[in-house]
Amino acid sequence: MGSATAAGASVSSRMILMRAAFFTLCALVFLPALAQAKHGGVTRHYKFDIKMQNVTRLCQTKSIVTVNGQLPGPRIIAREGDRLLIKVVNNVQYNVTIHWHGVRQLRSGWADGPAYITQCPIQTGQTYVYNFTVTGQRGTLFWHAHISWLRATLYGPIVILPKKHASYPFPQPFKEVPIVFGEWWKADTETIISQALKTGGAPNLSDAYTMNGFPGPLYNCSAKDTFKLKVKPGKTYLLRLINAVLNDELFFSIANHTLTIVETDAVYVKPFKTHTVLITPGQTTNVLLRAKSKAPNVTFVMAARPYATGPGAFDNTTVTGFLEYAKPSSPSKPKASKLPILKPTLPKFNDTAFAMKFAQKLRSLNTARFPAKVPQTVDKKFFFTVGLGVNPCPKNQTCQGPNNTMFAASINNVSFVMPSTALLQAHFFKQSNGVYTTDFPTKPPFKFNYTGTPPSNMLVTSGTKVVVLPFNTTVELVMQDTSIIGAESHPLHLHGFNFFVVGQGFGNFKPKRDPKNFNLVDPVERNTVGVPSGGWVAIRFLADNPGVWFMHCHLEVHTSWGLKMAWVVMDGKGRKQKLPPPPADLPKC
Repeated sequence: MGSATAAGASVSSRMILMRAAFFTLCALVFLPALAQAKHGGVTRHYKFDIKMQNVTRLCQTKSIVTVNGQLPGPRIIAREGDRLLIKVVNNVQYNVTIHWHGVRQLRSGWADGPAYITQCPIQTGQTYVYNFTVTGQRGTLFWHAHISWLRATLYGPIVILPKKHASYPFPQPFKEVPIVFGEWWKADTETIISQALKTGGAPNLSDAYTMNGFPGPLYNCSAKDTFKLKVKPGKTYLLRLINAVLNDELFFSIANHTLTIVETDAVYVKPFKTHTVLITPGQTTNVLLRAKSKAPNVTFVMAARPYATGPGAFDNTTVTGFLEYAKPSSPSKPKASKLPILKPTLPKFNDTAFAMKFAQKLRSLNTARFPAKVPQTVDKKFFFTVGLGVNPCPKNQTCQGPNNTMFAASINNVSFVMPSTALLQAHFFKQSNGVYTTDFPTKPPFKFNYTGTPPSNMLVTSGTKVVVLPFNTTVELVMQDTSIIGAESHPLHLHGFNFFVVGQGFGNFKPKRDPKNFNLVDPVERNTVGVPSGGWVAIRFLADNPGVWFMHCHLEVHTSWGLKMAWVVMDGKGRKQKLPPPPADLPKC
């Protein structure tokens, strides 16, 4: 599962190892990073071999891109304050990058991972060492490929434990179990998205969802491919839920059990009980599961299925696993397989009312130890419409989008065009000419009834446009869903920052009325938020991390269609407010 080579070393040998690793691997990293690692934690080394692996699911074997031959990939385990050196070796035909989703990457933007945003991809036969320190974060995050649709099989958990001798703000669980949701296609996903982008139509739907890599018994010939969680009566388990699915938000529930939510996106929340969790792609949720005091003679089903709001078709299937109680073995007792099975009841696939109620229950813990540092004043305000649109069909071609057009997606009607060189390099070396422009619109090009009757012209514009922010700017961003082609929930993910979700609602945002109801005391803090279907969400963040930071919909099909943009945060004046130079092994385009 990867190795933490320095974790068990003595303090003196640990220092020697760290210094050696530091100077050999990255002579260009500034000394403060070393001091941070020295005082904050240990240096942990992992090796990710990107390689093809034959995997059989749904009665069919196919060759998939993996890390170390595993699906899901290896678990990264660190403590708050630890430094991670993850060597990625690309042994496959595709260009690859890895993103450490939700890791703040303070002054380590070169390690963030989105292709052509912070780095050029790692080409076949090449190697890159992702070098970063986990600062001020603890909880569940995950890593995934950040180029094309490779994250369909390149993903795995990141578990950040509290510092040594620091406790959780909830009862210590008996055991911790990551549960990673994925999505499975029988066909090759790179072929699927490539064909969809050529024809302008929607990509083929997935064939299954998976739980820790397994689809479960509701799918064809998958009874043996079922994740089982074995629990002891009366014990409390911390389930680390991760949605690594490509294109669907999920409802998750365990039959006859209540879950207590204690954390989202690696930030503690005020605990609350629920039977169902809603989790969008890109989100993580930690829940406490208290096993019943006596082992019942029942097997309980754990199930997840989509929350889907858009106009398009979706994979309307259900992934299941089993919660089984450990019993003292006795020959007279029936085997677990013979026990009756209890199934949970999940909300309807389009239950937007549940989605809004669930989102509104999430509040930051906001204690002296874990304060919610919500920006109380705002330097810059932005209003972004997010949604679908179309591009015209190229001449002499038939297209599969609406009325012979090509599907597109945009923010403020700008469909983002990926550059052929990395934005962060262009910014750092002041070579942005011909790579990007700094005129990303702060509001939509024209006003319309965003959630009402859509305008007749659904065409988007295209460009590689960014917003530039001075260091330490406080930002308020309202993201408004539109009904162009169809209202839909969009999980928006911001790289390099956590943000506070200060308000949300249905219909069109009212700038004079709605801010009066903003929660500036204990709003939930996260890195990915669902823009409500036919509604809006308001977030605030402090731009205290110099670099270029991607923001995009975490529904992969929408990202492919252009629902993405980037923020350029300038250096501050202080030494620790500047982005260090790139590492020597940064891949070249």
